Amino acid sequence: MRSLPRPDPGTPPLTGPWALLGWLARRQAWPLAVALTCGVVTFAIQAFQPYLVGRVVDSATSGGLDTTTWRWALLLLGLGVAMAGISVLGHRFDVRNWMEGAFRSSQLVSRTVSRSGRAISAELPTGEVVASIANDVHRMGDLFAMSAQFLGSLVAYGVTTALMLQASVQLGIVVAAGLPAVAIVLAFLVKPLSKRQAAQREAAGRLTTLGADTVSGLRILRGIGGESVFSARYRAQSQKVRAAGVRVAGTQSWLDALQVVLPGLFTVVVVYLGALSAVRGEITAGQLVSFFGFAAFLSWPVQLAIQFLKVATNAHVSAGKVVKVLRVVPATGAVPPTAEPPAPGAVLHDEATGVTLAPGRVVALVAADPDESAAVALRLGRFDDDAEATTPVTLGGVRLSSLPKEHLRRRIVVADATPTIFSGRLDVELDTRSRAALPDLERAMHVADAHDVLESVPDGLTGELPEKARSLSGGQRQRVALARALLTDPEILVLVEPTSAVDAHTEARIAARLADERRGRTTLIVTASPLVLDHVDEVLFLEGGRVVTSGTHRDLLARPSDDDADGGSGAAAARYRRVVGRALDEDRSEPDRSDQPGEPDRHDNPAVEVRS
Repeated sequence: MRSLPRPDPGTPPLTGPWALLGWLARRQAWPLAVALTCGVVTFAIQAFQPYLVGRVVDSATSGGLDTTTWRWALLLLGLGVAMAGISVLGHRFDVRNWMEGAFRSSQLVSRTVSRSGRAISAELPTGEVVASIANDVHRMGDLFAMSAQFLGSLVAYGVTTALMLQASVQLGIVVAAGLPAVAIVLAFLVKPLSKRQAAQREAAGRLTTLGADTVSGLRILRGIGGESVFSARYRAQSQKVRAAGVRVAGTQSWLDALQVVLPGLFTVVVVYLGALSAVRGEITAGQLVSFFGFAAFLSWPVQLAIQFLKVATNAHVSAGKVVKVLRVVPATGAVPPTAEPPAPGAVLHDEATGVTLAPGRVVALVAADPDESAAVALRLGRFDDDAEATTPVTLGGVRLSSLPKEHLRRRIVVADATPTIFSGRLDVELDTRSRAALPDLERAMHVADAHDVLESVPDGLTGELPEKARSLSGGQRQRVALARALLTDPEILVLVEPTSAVDAHTEARIAARLADERRGRTTLIVTASPLVLDHVDEVLFLEGGRVVTSGTHRDLLARPSDDDADGGSGAAAARYRRVVGRALDEDRSEPDRSDQPGEPDRHDNPAVEVRS
């Protein structure tokens, strides 16, 4: 089997659920054909075995254990051995087809989510997207895993009917008409079962969304005393999911019971009619044995056919949900890549603000409004395709929107002020690109002044972090995330408030080490901290959506307010001093809480999330 996931899952039709399922079937045509062939052969042999048992019985009763009897017995044994081998092969391909269908669908959903940006959250609830990966793609895979058994069941029904018609027209007609009648009765329960399953799926999706919202806003809820209200909402919705599950289970129980009772009654009828025919001398004892075997065997294909109908119904519902996700249109600024990537060392330029990052320089961006500077950082990394449509950013003169995102993620890394640290081994979580050696990890932790993290985590770099690294303080999480960003070692690194959650002494050490570490490589640090600004090559002051002045931190501090020789740069420098002075006052007046586990940082930016 070729490795999964596929390098390219393809582009499916989105006209409807059956179109998507048909496309998936065509994409795995060869393994699906092998599985179907194995299923047909396996069930055909199973259907033929009762006939051979009857021939062995008739031969033994008429001639004893002669050559003919042994010939029929050896043929029966040979077919049994062959069926066992083919069944093993068929099962392997059934599993492969499940994996092909489920994982390809999962890839399609993941690709859509990654490419759509903010559009996915604007159009669909989080629970819908999560459920499509967690449940729907698996149900779609079930359809392909059961296809071989369903086709084999149909073939077995045909073979059995033909053999019984050859021996007894009456019994052949009973089988030919009786089994479809049983299947039709059972099929009447499938439609209401499908509706109830769809209702449960909708309720479960809403529950997932509600749970995600509640957990993500738990800190705020605690602050306003709203935990009990949202807990009650979650409890009420979970009860709706439970009630929907009970309704599904009720219908399912009737279906399961009838799947056993109706084929069993059918078997009794066939055996009774066969016994009457044998008493009247219309069929032999061996044929009676064969008819009993046929009737007992055919209950299994009937159950498989009903089960396949349920699986197909579930797959149709799930494919419809997946199609809804795949139909999400990316943001308006997202267009297919059309340009050749520029050579390394290209200039990154934001046309809207005038922010320009020359190769090899460590630059700081200061703004009176932190949201303005944060928005610039996101545009530089092409995380806002809507903004890119109206305010283009270029790399070496080429618009970012015309370059492949995969290429940009390798060259430009944006670490913003969102606290996301993943659970797992610390060294694995730090080395997101799986290329750092132990000295690299230790150096990154040193630059981020995170030695205390290594002391607080059992086993240091090889120790395990819990979910969201909740055992670490806000300052520790921020420094771990800074080390993670440094280890990506990109051509262009953009850091948003990388020291907002640490005390002044720690910040001073990080500022000096960070500037030395990134010296000679293009770096933008969004900050108003004088301790950091004093170490960068250049400071850009953003005001009203434009860079109004620039220079070193000390130049801007020393520039006279009445120096307007450069388009009013003196007045702009004075406003810059007010912004930096306000940040310095905040640092002096607010106590540091970064060493308290679970505490937010001074500026509500508990950590740094690497966007790569």
